Amino acid sequence: MTLTPSEMTKSHIDTLTGIGFSESAISDAAQVVSYFNYINRIAEGLGVDLEDEMK
Repeated sequence: MTLTPSEMTKSHIDTLTGIGFSESAISDAAQVVSYFNYINRIAEGLGVDLEDEMK
């Protein structure tokens, strides 16, 4: 999802559901991944410094 989101297909979801992930869990994971990708890009783009404990 991070590098090639347009290449995700139903087969990727089928693989995850096949190993036990619920559709809700897949949706939650996709939203968390998307949020962190977004917020990291905003922070880098604006030059936000890491807090001392995160260095």
